[in-house]
Amino acid sequence: MKLSDARIIELPKIEDRRGNLSFIESSHHIPFDIVRTYWIYDVPGGKYRNGHAFKEQREFIVALSGSFDVVLNDGKEEKRFHMSRSYYGIYVPPMIWRKIDNFSTNSLALVLSSTFYDAEDYIEDFETYRKSVL
Repeated sequence: MKLSDARIIELPKIEDRRGNLSFIESSHHIPFDIVRTYWIYDVPGGKYRNGHAFKEQREFIVALSGSFDVVLNDGKEEKRFHMSRSYYGIYVPPMIWRKIDNFSTNSLALVLSSTFYDAEDYIEDFETYRKSVL
């Protein structure tokens, strides 16, 4: 996979004076069926989540509240995406190193996954990852 395969995807946004509504549908708005959903929260402001890559898993990450940065690297190039709106998210294909940092206080990251949790799918050492993609 290349870094250019990762992308921001805008979600439907239904505006209403009572409050806005957005939604995500498997294989319609994102390029995979949702198998697992998890969220990251209570990360102290300015802190980060260590990086890793997945061999098979694809992800879609949305900032439901607050903001954070998703930093993606394909072994050659790195790109930072600032996530701060709940009506768009970032698609992360397999074999792209990802780190999440620059959390604002009380931020909430929703992560939609294409697979069940599998510890064997993780690559948690950047040099091991880089050697596998170069």
